[in-house]
Amino acid sequence: MSKNFEDALKIRKPDHKINPLFIKRWSSRSMTGEAIDPEIFSSLLEAARWAPSSSNEQESRFIYASRNSPHWETFFSLLAEGNKPWCKFASHLVVIVSKTQFTKSGSANPVHEFDAGAAFENLVLEAADRNLVAHGMAGFDFQKAKVSLKVPDNFAVNAMIAIGVYDPTEKNLDEKTKGREVPSMRKPLSEVSSEGVFNFAG
Repeated sequence: MSKNFEDALKIRKPDHKINPLFIKRWSSRSMTGEAIDPEIFSSLLEAARWAPSSSNEQESRFIYASRNSPHWETFFSLLAEGNKPWCKFASHLVVIVSKTQFTKSGSANPVHEFDAGAAFENLVLEAADRNLVAHGMAGFDFQKAKVSLKVPDNFAVNAMIAIGVYDPTEKNLDEKTKGREVPSMRKPLSEVSSEGVFNFAG
């Protein structure tokens, strides 16, 4: 079965009514290798820009390489070997970093990664709305990214994203990766929410 973004709405069933966009979004790895129009890519970053942040710090930054640009190989070399076969068909590779200190006071910002996650979510939801792949990853060399991308010491490297044109044929994936191309399910709400105190199995 072709598992496109609309199919996710058939496969996944929320227990409570929510915006369908949350269900539609999933982390596919199947991309065509086509370039995304620069204006559309800018719209993804624009969505990220409007994320909430502590004291409106807006501490998230998105460093990116477009496919076939002089920067592509630098970003591609950061990837773990297991991610390279499918990421080579991305249109853009993005590294998210966040400022670890508040700009006004210079004191440590304890939620900079939390805020970067909110910006990431905005980006991936905008991508899902446009039927584009936006796959977040920890499978890359964080320290090499900090050095290669000239990230200052007061910024932390958080994650990497592969963004591309979705390919429902999965023709660019190996058999093992094809087997993972299914929108994942979620734990029951009772396992992730608890009133009053921490009351979870793990």
